[in-house]
Amino acid sequence: MGEVETPLLGGTANRGLVVRVRDTVRRPLRAGSTATHAVLRYLEDVGFAGAPRFLDIDAQDREVLSYVPGETVTPPYPSWSMTDEALDSVAVLLRDYHQAVAGFPTADLTWNEPVPPPYIDGLISHNDPNLDNIVFRDGIAVALIDFDLAGPGSALWDVAAAIRLWAPLRPEDDIHDVRRGRVLSRLRRFADTYGLTEADRARLVAATADNHVWCMDYVRRGSETGHPWFHQRWTTGEAALTARTDAWFTRHSQNLQNALLS
Repeated sequence: MGEVETPLLGGTANRGLVVRVRDTVRRPLRAGSTATHAVLRYLEDVGFAGAPRFLDIDAQDREVLSYVPGETVTPPYPSWSMTDEALDSVAVLLRDYHQAVAGFPTADLTWNEPVPPPYIDGLISHNDPNLDNIVFRDGIAVALIDFDLAGPGSALWDVAAAIRLWAPLRPEDDIHDVRRGRVLSRLRRFADTYGLTEADRARLVAATADNHVWCMDYVRRGSETGHPWFHQRWTTGEAALTARTDAWFTRHSQNLQNALLS
């Protein structure tokens, strides 16, 4: 009998294709997998515990990663995941990752999805610190997973991506959990806990708006090229939410900036 494969929940691009086999995770290879594996090897070499280890390629041409025990945040969101303590731990984990990956050489590698040039400064950013891409134990973030979109970027770009999703930065009517009404305070708290530089704080609001455009363009292109889960996501509300959020960023950019600098 073959090994038991247990599907893992979450994600869109690889939905239904990521499985656990004992203490490993099997995932589809992509064009940028060689670069991703190099990053994971580097993180292991420098002793960073907050990422899976790249182990092998299996007989089905899937990457084999170490399984990181814990919980990820998927709907319906558990109460512990919406706390300030959980938010703080995400900021700390992201900062620790940036410190660990800072020396990684980026030359001569192919990456999956380029970051806008103004947000590239030589750091390999994760680029997708979504709620279901962070592993928690006892309510504290301990690891980043799903490095498929990792590539040359910056700390600013990663912080923008994280706070856009974790605050979250979107119209209040589109927030349906306890974070509603706390967008500004969570934005400020994340930047403070991470220890964002003054220069990056001044650019963060624009970066979050640009990150939203970048991310939603990725979803839209996936939908248009026939990816079933991206198509479902885009055509069942994401397109309308994208338009509302773009307009929201335009209307509230000064309020967001004031919250960061007050």
